[in-house]
Amino acid sequence: MATDWLELSSPPALPGLFARAAVRRGLRGKTLPELGVRGPASVDPGNLERYRALCGFSGKGLLPATYPHILAFPLQMRLLTDPRFPFPLLGLVHLENRIRVLRALGGLGPFVVSVQVDGLQPHEKGVTFSLITRLEDQLGLVWEGDSRILFRGLRLPGEPPSRASEQSLPLEPLGQWPAPADIGRRYAHVSGDYNPIHLSAPSAKLFGFPRAIAHGLWNKARCLAALEGRLPVAGYEVMVRFQKPVLLPGEVELLASAPAAEGQLALRGKDDTPHMVGGWRLLG
Repeated sequence: MATDWLELSSPPALPGLFARAAVRRGLRGKTLPELGVRGPASVDPGNLERYRALCGFSGKGLLPATYPHILAFPLQMRLLTDPRFPFPLLGLVHLENRIRVLRALGGLGPFVVSVQVDGLQPHEKGVTFSLITRLEDQLGLVWEGDSRILFRGLRLPGEPPSRASEQSLPLEPLGQWPAPADIGRRYAHVSGDYNPIHLSAPSAKLFGFPRAIAHGLWNKARCLAALEGRLPVAGYEVMVRFQKPVLLPGEVELLASAPAAEGQLALRGKDDTPHMVGGWRLLG
């Protein structure tokens, strides 16, 4: 079936979408809709500079590789709170994230951002699906992302797909940094993602966490900032799998393999707590 695109003339306002997410409860179906949201987006230079500073990116002219997620977040919220989307937004868990930088992320826009859902599969803890995001400029597709998300409130027949085995590469320490107690609130300010699990200990405890936790995409962005010297400006992809959350405040360390066309990374905390693993590779 063809995707039913909801065409927007401007990014949707987030407060109303958060209110919609807060009151949404229960399962409304067992299949994903053939639905997408698409609209224009441009970079706010002030927000971009705050994002660069918060995530550790240099002041180069190109957009950070993770910044398209910031441009897409209002459209993602619009899609995931649409009445036709079957799962409640609160309680969804971001398991994996893959981005592909197809061409250099130059300029401030205007861009066209599109988001859609696909790939519903059984998982040992429920079901997973992909939230697919694409960024286009006047020449066409420039960037795409795939966020793999878990919903625990549904079971599907069949076995979960197996994960391909991969030979581990030697990793060496590349950098370490603090995850301050307020990093969730500061990242929310630049990203728009005010999920209560990131904002304070009291709000995080409502969802089973002892303290607030860092945004997974801040962890990824902070790692890619540290890897800037090992990645080209375009023609590559980076995939990460989120493991144990980074409790705030905390301290983390990035380990990475040697510079090469393909590599691996790991983000670890105190006592070698595994927070994130992943890797990069050049696209053919």
